[in-house]
Formats: sequence, C-alpha cells, structure tokens
Amino acid sequence: MASKPGILTEWPWTPLGRFKYIVLAPWVLDSISPLFFSGNNSSKWDLSYFLILPLCLWRMIHNQIRISFSRFKTSKSKNRIVGKPIEFEQVDRKSNWDDHIILSGILLYLVHSYMPGSSQLSIWRTDGIVMTALLHAGPVEFLYYWFHRALHHHFLYSRYHSHHHSSIVSEPSTSWTHPFWEWIGYYLLFAIPALSMIFTGTASIVSFGGYFTYVDFMNNMGHCNFEFIPTTFFTTFPLLKYIFYTPTYHALHHTQFRKNYSLFVPVCDYIYGTIHTSTDLVYETSLKRTEESPDVVHLTHPTTPDSIYHLRLGFASLASVPAYHNGTTNTTVMFGYTFVLERNIFDDNVTKKVLKMQTWAIPRYSYHYKKEKQKGGINRLIEEAILDADKAGVKVEELNDNDKVYIQRHPNLKIRVVDGSSLATALVLNTINNIPAAVYCKTEDNKTDQKLSLTVMIRGKLTKVACSIALALCQRGVQVVVSQQSSNNEFENLRSRLFGSLAPSCVNEHNNNNIHHNLIPSADYTSAHRGSILVWLVDDEFSEEDHINAPKGTIFIPYSQFPPWSNFKKMLTIQDAASNAFRKDCIYHSTPAMLIPPSLQNVHSCENWLPRRVMSAWRVAGILHALENWGDHECGKWLKNNQNVDVIEKVWSASLRHGFRPYYVHTPACNRTRTAA
Repeated sequence: MASKPGILTEWPWTPLGRFKYIVLAPWVLDSISPLFFSGNNSSKWDLSYFLILPLCLWRMIHNQIRISFSRFKTSKSKNRIVGKPIEFEQVDRKSNWDDHIILSGILLYLVHSYMPGSSQLSIWRTDGIVMTALLHAGPVEFLYYWFHRALHHHFLYSRYHSHHHSSIVSEPSTSWTHPFWEWIGYYLLFAIPALSMIFTGTASIVSFGGYFTYVDFMNNMGHCNFEFIPTTFFTTFPLLKYIFYTPTYHALHHTQFRKNYSLFVPVCDYIYGTIHTSTDLVYETSLKRTEESPDVVHLTHPTTPDSIYHLRLGFASLASVPAYHNGTTNTTVMFGYTFVLERNIFDDNVTKKVLKMQTWAIPRYSYHYKKEKQKGGINRLIEEAILDADKAGVKVEELNDNDKVYIQRHPNLKIRVVDGSSLATALVLNTINNIPAAVYCKTEDNKTDQKLSLTVMIRGKLTKVACSIALALCQRGVQVVVSQQSSNNEFENLRSRLFGSLAPSCVNEHNNNNIHHNLIPSADYTSAHRGSILVWLVDDEFSEEDHINAPKGTIFIPYSQFPPWSNFKKMLTIQDAASNAFRKDCIYHSTPAMLIPPSLQNVHSCENWLPRRVMSAWRVAGILHALENWGDHECGKWLKNNQNVDVIEKVWSASLRHGFRPYYVHTPACNRTRTAA
C-alpha cells in the first residue's frame, strides 16, 4: 500500500480473491456464443472479439515467463544491477500484479461493444502499425513523462505512486504493481494509439496484440534488474540511447526517485534535464559484473511433480507461503542439469563475515531416489555439482544425502561436504529434552497430575540421524524402543551399529557399562509405553497404518527432512480426526528446523512446508560449517560414543551463538488423559 492510500487505491474485484477473473465471464460467453448458436450464419462471427480473451491469457503467460527468467538470472548474480535483498513484504505487495490484465480485458470488451469501427477488424494493416509506433514514440511518451513527474509530487506520491516505489529492488512483477487509479491513467495514455487507429479505420488484430506485447516486453525489461543490452548496440547506433532505454536506466529511477522518468524513450529526460548523471557508468558496470562465487551452496532436489506451482522461480506469491498452505510441496521443473534456484546473504554479527549463499537444484524428484535405475544418473549430477562448486571456490556444500562416495572418489576436494545430520540430531534431542517439563498426565481419579518417565520409540528407517539420536538417548539413560517383528530385523541392525564395536574405554568414560540395555525391542505399541510418555521418532517412511494404530496421546517427532504425514491419503478411522493427516488426540512436532536471524537476507520464499524465515537443520548446518571454518567433512560416516556427544554439542552451541533458534511448533492433543503407573 501507499504510505497514505488515496481514493480508488483498491481494485474493485479485490473481494473476489482468486475468482476475480469471473468479472470477464459475461463478455467471454458472448464472444464465443456464435460458435454454438449462429448456425451457418458466419456474418455474426467476429474474430477480433473472440481473440480478446486469448490476448489476456497471452499477456499472463508472457509476463510470467519474464518473471521466471528474471529471477533465474538475478539468482546467479551475473549482470545484476541492484544487489539489495528482497523480503516477504515485497512479494506480498506484488501478489496481485495481474489485476491490470483484467482491466485491459474489460476496456477492450467495452470498446468493442460501444465504439463504431472496433469490430470485424482485419488481421493486418501496415498503416495502422506505423501509426501506432509514431503515436507511442511521440504523444504517449511525452504525456507519460509529465504524468509520471506529477505522480512524484508529494501529494500523489504518498497516496498512490509510493506503492510502486516500495520495491527498491525491482522485478518484472514490480512494473505492474500500481493502485487502481494509477492504472486508469496509464491505460488512458495507451488508448491514444488504439483509439486513433479505430477512428481512422486502420486498426487490425496484429496492431492491438503487438502493441500490448510491446508494452509488456519493455515494461518487464525495465524492471528485470539485470543488464543484457550490449554496448555495441549504442556504439553502432549512437542515437539509440535517446529513443531506447535499458534495464539499468529504469533501475536508477527506483534508487534515485527524481531522475529517469521516461517510459521507454529517454529523450524527454535529456530535454528536461532529469537524466541521472551516473546512468552510463552504472550501465557499463552492470554489464561487466561477473557471476558471484558463493561461500555456501545448499544442494537440494525436488519432491513431487504436482508442486511445480510452488516453485520460487515461477509463482512468487505461492513460494512465499508454506507448501501445505497451498496443498503442494516445493519442487522444480525437469532439466538435465543442476541450476541455481536462489541466493542469500548472511551478515554474521559474531564473526563479522558476510557469507554469500546459493541454492542449487538437482532436477530429480524424490521418487527417483528410490529407483535403482536412477541412482547412477543422480550420483552423476551430485558429483558434477560438487566439482562445479569446488572449481568455483565454494567453501561448503550442503548435501541432502550422507553418501561419502563423492569425497572418497575426490580426496583432494577443497570444498567441505556437509550433510547436516549432527544439527538435525541436536534439534531432535533438544525437542525431546523439553517434553518432560511440559507434559503431564492425569491419574485415573483425574484429580492429580503425575509426571511420567520418558521412553522413545523409533518407527522409521535407521538413518545416520536415527542412529545418532538413539546412541545419545541411551547414553542419557533414556529407553529407546525399536520394533522387532518377524518381517524385519530393525532392532538387531540398530544394536549392531550402535554397540557392535563399542570400545571399553568409551564405555568407561560415560560411567555406564550397561548403556546398551537402554536399547530394547518391542512389537507391541502399548506395552512399550505403559507408564511412560509416548514419544515416537518417525521419518518419511513411517506408515499410515502405524499412525492410525498409535496410542492416544502419542507425541510424533520427525527426524527426517519431510513430514511423514505429508503422504497420508486415507481418511483416518479415529474418532474426532482433524483431517486426513492429523489426529486431535496426538501431538505433532515440526521436522528439525531453526528460526533464522534477521541478518540472513534476501529470504523471500518458504522452504517447503516450513513457515517464513525458518530453515531446515540440514541447510543451517552448512552455514555454521562455513562460519566456524570447520575443516572436516560431515558426510557418510556417523560418529560413535563420546565423539557423537561432542560433535552434537559443538554444532548446537554454534547455532545458538550465531543467532539461530530452534523452531518448536506442534499440534496439541485435545485429550492427553492417561493412566499413570
């Protein structure tokens, strides 16, 4: 909003929300009705009337392509003009950037319906196209210049135009973000060529469609925030600098508000002395700016194909809210190579370092990782990404995989490979530590509170994180229950990994020769937890059947990057179930994640289902590794015994010292009444 919103600021169809395009429905139905009701009478068919809706759709597609391409280019930093960050507030302001397309559709339908000579247009008229070009370069540009200067008068600026200038760092969507009244003025200017063609009988379908496309292209170009017009363009034809602007030209207007007012033709700024003196210098500097080498790379991959709508490079307003808010999960399109998804900057107050970070996406979905035929191709993409980052001088690369094959194959890597398992373990342990202080249950008489003992059950894949958590809990005297069924040997696998080669010295250091007794098998859910707080550690392979059969009052704590209940589809049979995924009689914690400090900038999209300014532990771990200059890889192996405890404590302390805070959120159970032992 503007600083002092004036009248006609809001768009009339704002209350309709996502259904706002319904305002075009009467004209759309009328334009296609001859297809169904005119029979063989083709004289009623008007192609120019019918094509108004396709023109609006084309404008949406064209603008979205430009938005996505601009975000892709600026994430790589090459030729970027303004390097300041973009935050969530700017994304929210531009969520209705397409309102002007609805307005243009309404105006075109009204002109066709009420203005003589605007129907049954020919496809091509050369004289009309030439007239449009001349009228735009002359009267439209001149009037726009003075209209724009008037908008910068403090009265109009505070009530209308300040909304547009709230975005110091512009994007193509910024070009369309104006109050309703302001757009009325713009379309009155753009109507000069259109109405002139109609009055002179030179209008054509191509001239209308081409003029709108030209305006969209140039407007998006001026706000894309990266320079791409080569210097040879102006050295070969010097006069072009007066009739053709560049992205740098208009970017300066967003940083120097009283300069560079022109629309697309800068001649008025030269005539009236409002051209900024650094225009040429900034233009040349932007062209020479090379692609930045980040300090930290977060290497990630998509989840499911149906979540393409949540892609940051695509629909910014969807990516700026958690994926569950939209019913989707973060993903990307299917390319054949790893590409830059976004960039961030961390100005650390402790070490005084400024870390440059990038997120690289591997173009494979989650289900590809479960297919044997896909593993070779996936490993090749990951290996290439590691080598590319090492060549670019990256210090730390964060993997969503703990396979150490990459560092074994390339022992001379300068880059440090981090899988983030230690911080994920620390967050889960910290969550468990906070449970006994908060959870109390009623005794059978329902009159007195009794604090229960703690027992933890692991119901998922025995990953590196699961093993580290189990060992740490056993060392703390907490019983860890692992399923022992005829169909699997989970318990034996975990006991072998934890205590199969337990060194006596390590046991003595903890003054507990029997810590392995804290790891117990159980095939029965209820008996394992009788008289204890119900804590289940689960991962993304946690089954829906186990979820349904879990006892009332169970506390679910994920130790994986993906919430296990995100894939639940069956309607629960439990009484008073909240939804397809949640039970009201249980508690659900978030996946391991942390709130990021304010000094971490240019964060304007959500990481999957996590809320704004919350990052997964795996992503934060790489940042900490770079800030602390830790020289070892954290990939492949998991540390045992006292080493496990030391590393967990080290990474946990570092996260708090640099301003990260654990993200604790859960859905409280509606009834935790239990029988105390």
